Amino acid sequence: MADQPTAPLSGRARRGHGAPGEPRRVAWLYILPGFLIYGLFLLYPLIRSVQISLYDWDGLTLGTWAGLGNYAKVFTDVSLRGAFGHALVLMVFFAVLPLVIGLVLAAAINHGKVRGLSFFRTVIFLPQVVAMVAIGVAWRHIYEPDGPLNQALQGIGLGALARAWLGDYTWSLPAVGFVGTWFEIGLVTILMLAGMSRIGRDQYEAARLDGAGPVREFFAITLPSVRGEMAVALTMTVIAALKTFDLVYIMTKGGPGNQTSVPSYEVYHRAFELGNVGTAAAIGVVLTALIFVISVGIQRLGRQD
Repeated sequence: MADQPTAPLSGRARRGHGAPGEPRRVAWLYILPGFLIYGLFLLYPLIRSVQISLYDWDGLTLGTWAGLGNYAKVFTDVSLRGAFGHALVLMVFFAVLPLVIGLVLAAAINHGKVRGLSFFRTVIFLPQVVAMVAIGVAWRHIYEPDGPLNQALQGIGLGALARAWLGDYTWSLPAVGFVGTWFEIGLVTILMLAGMSRIGRDQYEAARLDGAGPVREFFAITLPSVRGEMAVALTMTVIAALKTFDLVYIMTKGGPGNQTSVPSYEVYHRAFELGNVGTAAAIGVVLTALIFVISVGIQRLGRQD
């Protein structure tokens, strides 16, 4: 059979067998506006902060080159090391405790099929929509020496436990951290409930037929099924703990002494009150790197089988 002449390839066919749709260069044009905004408001300030962190500068006069000297202060200054240590303590209150309590609370609600679940979700999520400044003012009033907390303790015969919570060197940081626990429990519980709603009831029924109780069901079925939601919750709450500023500023301003000082507050304190803008920028860069490393680690753990 004689060879038939072949028709010339169309323009789309000559481009190969790639994915359908617009060429890649056109796709980049769609991304460009968002990338420009991202670069203008995030990448440029970050690069500028790195540049400023290499200088001794008071924000007004001409700065002098300091090299890595400001970064050395971050790791050698006792008060700055203490601020990062306080941030790690707040991670327990903002991330670990809400995750544990939220998991147990969500499992109990999901297992018991609570009536009025929509209303309950709204109420428990309510702190997330309240400004942190308002929350800080309210809890500062609660913690006052003659505030509702101490009055309640005295009313139930536990007046010996009453104290100036935010002025106590031992209890000031846990008092601030408890507010973070109260604030984050709602978010974590809602995320866990969303994950648990995807679990088929047949899995629980099969576990019960095998003789598994509620605790065994939780560790064998519920916990592995919400691994992704746990990673999301931990990422969000850890970031919230490390960048906490407004709560500390409103409630304690880093006091008493430096007992509740955290890196984000030190950035403000050193830049705007002490005039050490270079050191403040170095603290911000180190804090950003720490948040990035911890977030990547959490996401990698969440993706593992």
